[in-house]
Amino acid sequence: MTKEIVARVNHLSASYGSHEVLKDISFEIGTNDCLAVVGPMGSGKTTLAKALSGRLFRKGEVWFQGSFVLYVEQQHHFKNRSNISEFYLQQRFNSADSEDSYTVREELGELDVADYVAMFELAGLLDKPLLQMSNGENKRLQIVKALGQRPDWLLLDNPYLGLDVAGREVLSAGLSQLHAQGIRFILFLSGGDIPEFVNRVYHLSGSNPVIPRLKSGVIKDTLISRLQPGEENDNPGLQPGDLGDSPIVSLRNVTIRYGSKTILDQLSWTINRGERWVLKGPNGAGKSTLLSLITADNPQSYSQDITLFGRKRGTGESIWDIKRNIGYVSPEMHLYFKETGTSFAVVASGLFDLLGVTRKVNEQQTDQVDACLAMFGLGYLRDRHFHTLSTGEQKMILIARAFVKNPPLLILDEPCQGLDQEQVQWVKDVINQLAASSDMTLIFVSHYAEDVPNCVKFSMAL
Repeated sequence: MTKEIVARVNHLSASYGSHEVLKDISFEIGTNDCLAVVGPMGSGKTTLAKALSGRLFRKGEVWFQGSFVLYVEQQHHFKNRSNISEFYLQQRFNSADSEDSYTVREELGELDVADYVAMFELAGLLDKPLLQMSNGENKRLQIVKALGQRPDWLLLDNPYLGLDVAGREVLSAGLSQLHAQGIRFILFLSGGDIPEFVNRVYHLSGSNPVIPRLKSGVIKDTLISRLQPGEENDNPGLQPGDLGDSPIVSLRNVTIRYGSKTILDQLSWTINRGERWVLKGPNGAGKSTLLSLITADNPQSYSQDITLFGRKRGTGESIWDIKRNIGYVSPEMHLYFKETGTSFAVVASGLFDLLGVTRKVNEQQTDQVDACLAMFGLGYLRDRHFHTLSTGEQKMILIARAFVKNPPLLILDEPCQGLDQEQVQWVKDVINQLAASSDMTLIFVSHYAEDVPNCVKFSMAL
């Protein structure tokens, strides 16, 4: 018996400018198929999703049964009550700004989605401001909102990105129900376990150059010798011995509330120089809020007993006095990063603690940026424009940006989310070698134990 075909792709190709990302892609989807498209970083998963949905120019044949194909992207974009979508990185930590954010109920508006709200466990979140939602909650809201438009097909780009174990289970249960009801969708996945309801997998092969694995001592020869802060840097940061025996971070009985909701309750945490910590907790537990106190992005920190790099908050220090000692990357930074220049410019912006603002660099700083790109095997992306990179490539560039000034404190919030297994191992190798060669202090956030580098010896759970 011949299988009924409900979607067909023949000899599809797609490019960003002169850079060809996809070539000669062909597959068919049968009426009972649930397809997942997988592939390494830079293989073109997001490009394929955009091309199939008509959001990117393509060549070749694309046919879907039903004409409404809706692309649900990795990162959420919502407008506020002022009808603008230009939220800023620190905004979610400012309780006053949450009043300018729509709630889930308002965002869904008149859409007929009651069944989907229940299916994806959003009923208890209907009155929550969008600005205060976790990654997992936002992912589910994106899908429910898309379903409310009654598409014939959903193209879901990395929907599991940044979800904890419970969040993945809720999402999988909801998607499994959609598949059982005959609602058609395609998953585009970076890696990890493929959901049980998927019965077909299409593998995209990467075209990036093969970079040899890091050898022992590579980090010592690049980062430690070439990335030491010097007089030519605007923000040299702490030097060895500046703190004496004082801790890098000291939080004492910190309590953070937004309205009637308590996010952190009487929390204390001391981090000494050279310690490597993993910060754990489910989506919504307060990890981002806790980190915002350390990165000086939370205005409530001034009313708390917090000492950073030997100086108590609220004693005249500027936000830049703190940030120059920190290398930082997070999903939120990726979301709000607006740089349209080259990968080199993005990494270089980390020398000046600027988000996407290009400044002229001198010879020493150029050497630092190139060394950091080489350390992560990203030299081939040096002159590519950031906005033309895949999501995984952008994440790797932002990770390199966090390392470029060799800061006293590294805060890596879900750095491995969206990376393929090879890149996850690469990031762990860099961190482990750096830890073996220096007194680097680290806060590493992850939902998955296998992503945590071996050098991490301390744990904070929320």
